[in-house]
This record gives sequence, structure tokens and C-alpha cells, in this order.
Amino acid sequence: MSLPAPMDFLLPDRLDDALHAMASRAGTVPVAGATDVMVRLARGRERPPAAVDLTRIPGLARWERSAGRVRIGATVPYTRLADELAGPLPGLAAAARTVGSRQIRNRGTVGGALGTASAGGDVHPVLLACDAEVELVSARGARLVPVREFYTGAGRTVRAPDELVRAVRVPEAEGPQSYAKAGRRGALVVATCSFAVALWPSRGRVGTGIGAAADRPLPACEAERFVAGELAERRLWQSRRPLPDSVLTRFGELAAAAASPADDVRGSAAYRRHAVAVLARRALGWVWDDYRADRHAKEAPCA
Repeated sequence: MSLPAPMDFLLPDRLDDALHAMASRAGTVPVAGATDVMVRLARGRERPPAAVDLTRIPGLARWERSAGRVRIGATVPYTRLADELAGPLPGLAAAARTVGSRQIRNRGTVGGALGTASAGGDVHPVLLACDAEVELVSARGARLVPVREFYTGAGRTVRAPDELVRAVRVPEAEGPQSYAKAGRRGALVVATCSFAVALWPSRGRVGTGIGAAADRPLPACEAERFVAGELAERRLWQSRRPLPDSVLTRFGELAAAAASPADDVRGSAAYRRHAVAVLARRALGWVWDDYRADRHAKEAPCA
């Protein structure tokens, strides 16, 4: 039996050194918590020539608030998202609490989730619902990519081979947010499908995100346009009256129509499509109930 090819493990303490390593050696993989990378290595799915550990680079492990946005460094773990950002980013904090076990939440990072881009990753639907932006950086320079343009396919993104995810920028919540997932167990489970909703009262907008129900995370754009139109036409932002059941049902149907699920060991395509409709309907109902109770809500759009 042949032994696997050796792999170098690099430990830079400066971002420039990490970028140089990525640029100088094709196939080099960045790692932080390595919760996804180690699984792929153990299963023989890939064997990169080198891995660059980012955990010694101080600037990547910080988050900061500025001008109504939260900038989260790539190596901030899920535990800190849940513990420290529930106020400005309630949806992202809620999603972070559902990730794996406590050990995984201590190690796994939002930058790693974006780098891996698994369709079932818990933070992706919330980032979509919040119109987040991803900071990509390489030795060639930096760029800012809207998260709705970031995912391109199954485990694929616009990130170039020599680029790192440096941070993600997320607008602070101005209305209630919710994240819901379905799985085969109540805990320690990869989502069979998931759904996020975020209300943006000042814009008259509802953001959405679907997880594990297509080859990539994606928004439910038609559902967003439908419910925004209903809220405006019925003047519900101002009156805060209950959402009619017909609006909730149609929102769920449009969310399910946006999905493109497949059959796998966690669930059938038919189940996933049904579950997306149920999760979307429930999540919208939850955030609207919170909005009516005036939790976190700012000024609604004028008529």
C-alpha cells in the first residue's frame, strides 16, 4: 500500500506571509478550525501540498462594529458569534448556536464556512438574508463580494485559489431575524434543510436564505418580492396587524419553488421541498410576531 504524499503545515503570524504562501504554491489550503478540512483529508478526498494555519494572525480573530455594520474576522469561532453578537446580529448568533457540538463551535469559524461553502452550512442562509459582504484578499489585492454573488455551485465560490476570506461584513439588525433547520435528530445534526428570514422595516424588505436544498445556499427571491409587496399594499409595516394565513402559505410555496433539492441519505428531494415551505412559513410568522411586539423594530417605511 502506498503512503499518502507528505503535506507541509505552515504557521504564519502575519497575513502577508499567509498570502505569500498561497500565491507561491498552487493548491495550498487555508485552515482555521479545520473542522471541514480534516474530514476531507481523513476520507482521502484531497491531499493538498500544504496547509496554511491562520489562527496565529491576530487581525483575523477580531470583530468590530462601525457605521451600522459588524465586520467579523475569518477566524472568529461560532462560540463567539453566539455569545458576543446576539444583540447586533441575532440571526447569525442563532444559527451559530445550532452548529454541531460545543467542541465544533469552539473550533469552527465563519471564514471556514465561507471557504468550504457547503450548501448545508448553518450560517449561509442568515448571511444571505442579511445581504452580507465577503472580504477576499490575496497578494494581488483585496475585493469585496456581495454574499449573494459569492456561491457559484456545489462547494464552489468566486474565491480564487490564491485568495483568503479575510472577513465578512454584516449589516446590524434593524428588525427581528430567525433561523430554522430540519434534521434527523434534535441536536448535533447537519441540516436536511434550513431557512433564514430577516426583516428590514426601514427598507420595506424581507431577506431570506435557504440551506441544504440546492447545490449551493441561495435566497428565495420571488418569496421576498411577494411578501414585500403584500406588506406594502396592506400597510402592514405601519399597522403591525397579523399576517394573513394566505400570505404565509404563499410565502412558503414560493420559498419551496426556489429550492432545487436532491435525494440523499438525509432526506428526499420531495421532503426537502415540503420542509422548506414549512420552515419558511414558520420563520416568517415568528419574526412578524416579534415585529408586532416591537422587539428590535426601528421605524417602518412611510406610506
